[in-house]
Amino acid sequence: MTQLKPAIKSIRKTRRRRSRELALQGLYQWRVAGGAVEVIEAQLQETKEYLKTDAEYLSVLLRGVLANCAELEKQIQPYLDRPFKELSPVEIAILLLSTHELASHPEMPYRAVINEAVELAKTYGGTDGHKYVNGVLDKLAGKLRTTEINAKA
Repeated sequence: MTQLKPAIKSIRKTRRRRSRELALQGLYQWRVAGGAVEVIEAQLQETKEYLKTDAEYLSVLLRGVLANCAELEKQIQPYLDRPFKELSPVEIAILLLSTHELASHPEMPYRAVINEAVELAKTYGGTDGHKYVNGVLDKLAGKLRTTEINAKA
């Protein structure tokens, strides 16, 4: 299994954050090497980190992104400064994961989704990848979470 290695380690991680990290690793693997969601999920379940996750949420994230990948890409593309396929595999995985959360999990506050994405990008992405991810998701949240954003204003 292709694995991402974190650049830095967080002192305390919630079960949801660990779920996002493993989902990111699964999406990265899928983007780089392909594979069926069942195989990727089974490989993630064999990692030592799996027991520290919210396993149900991890599965929902991974399966949700892979089942709706084409639609998620269409939602993201208008907010990019280049073609989606030119992004790094890590940025792609983070944007797909976060867009899925913004679109399909209204119980999760949009600011929390963006913050988690930025933290993933800081940990696993390139030097300024977190800034790019933040900018894209901030604009996308304006479209996907208009009601929530207006309610806070």
